Amino acid sequence: MNTQAAPIASAASASSSSSFLATPAARDNAGKLVLRVSVGVLMLLHGIFKLSAGVGFIGGMLAKAGLPGGLAYLVFVGEIVAPLLMIAGLWTRAAAAVVVINMLFAFGLVHMADLFALTKQGGWALELQGLYLFGALSVALMGAGRYSVAGSNGRWN
Repeated sequence: MNTQAAPIASAASASSSSSFLATPAARDNAGKLVLRVSVGVLMLLHGIFKLSAGVGFIGGMLAKAGLPGGLAYLVFVGEIVAPLLMIAGLWTRAAAAVVVINMLFAFGLVHMADLFALTKQGGWALELQGLYLFGALSVALMGAGRYSVAGSNGRWN
């Protein structure tokens, strides 16, 4: 009986070792993929909306803060170009850093009044913006991982 059990056990272990998430490193890389793609896609949707609606609102907020209104067009870098790079896994750390900077400007220009506010349900009023900020910060710190265009050893990944 022992001679038959050994081949079955080794076959089972061989098939699980070739699995997509068999090793801690593979799970780590899969987690990085899920994080950067989800943050990238959700931020990209905001950018696509701004392409159709324009950046007049942001230009007004910048002018009110004493900054040139033309800087509003940088929102396309922070909400379209950088998320696309994050999704692809190309220059991921730099792209995520751009999203972090974009979100810090959003906090400073638009959301400062709600910084310490809670919703009726007890959640932070800026939880969506906070998830974008801290999700992008996590991607900037961890990099793209193996499952990316540039791979884990790519420059800025």
